[in-house]
Amino acid sequence: MVDVPTYREPAAAGPVATPGGPPSYIHWGPVFAGALVAAAVSFVLMTFASAVGLMIASPSPTWRDTSVWLAILSGVWIILVTVGAFALGGYITGRVRSSWRTSPDEVEFRDGAHGLLVWALGVVLGAALLWATASTLTAANTATSSPRETAGASGFLAYELDRLFRSERRLEPVAADVRAEASRILTKGIGRQELPSEDRAHLNRVVAGATGLPAADAERRVIQVLAEARNSTSRARRTAVILGFAAAAALAAAAAAAWFAAGIGGKHRDDEFAPPLRFGRVVTRPV
Repeated sequence: MVDVPTYREPAAAGPVATPGGPPSYIHWGPVFAGALVAAAVSFVLMTFASAVGLMIASPSPTWRDTSVWLAILSGVWIILVTVGAFALGGYITGRVRSSWRTSPDEVEFRDGAHGLLVWALGVVLGAALLWATASTLTAANTATSSPRETAGASGFLAYELDRLFRSERRLEPVAADVRAEASRILTKGIGRQELPSEDRAHLNRVVAGATGLPAADAERRVIQVLAEARNSTSRARRTAVILGFAAAAALAAAAAAAWFAAGIGGKHRDDEFAPPLRFGRVVTRPV
């Protein structure tokens, strides 16, 4: 008996039939899985960084005295953590999503697009968590702040105001409206422009009247406190610029990392390449 060859039509382009594989172009299940993995890894590593002192911000006013090198180290850590977390999330998404029967370039593009969706979803989740955390800290600081701070005195300049009105002759605290006015004058004085002479003279009179110091001593104290406040603000501004630039660079690099990692994961999926899950296991590629 002679076997008669049968004609089979070539497989049409489209999704490969896999268990639970969605037929749409975007597979949201793997996207959400990758974004959650990236967010969890980033949260754990950022928590560890906070424990050892690498922080973007701190509720304590002394964070403005942070050195530039510590800010740079914190920025490098932010970049490494963000890029690594999104690369892992992108790889997982590309690896677990359903494959497609189409050209290799199109498959690679769709894998990369899913990695970019992981990045976008992770950024949105991170922004939501950051906003919720900031709202909680703001409410807690408002509830625990002293009456003289809530009356108009800036918490950022609370220590400078304490030094400005420190006196051995006065036992009662300075009135809240006096501290608030001095805080506003100091805030204007730590800007890029010099404090107007009339504001400086008025602050000298306020300090002299509240502390009982002679006019010359009150003027020297105002000059010293204003210089220290300007230096502290300058250090805080440099730290904020470094960390802000590092955060923006980390997010931009993380988008590229998620794209390419998702492509690598998709390639491993199509080649049926399984990395070893334990030491000593031999990995073989199918021939």
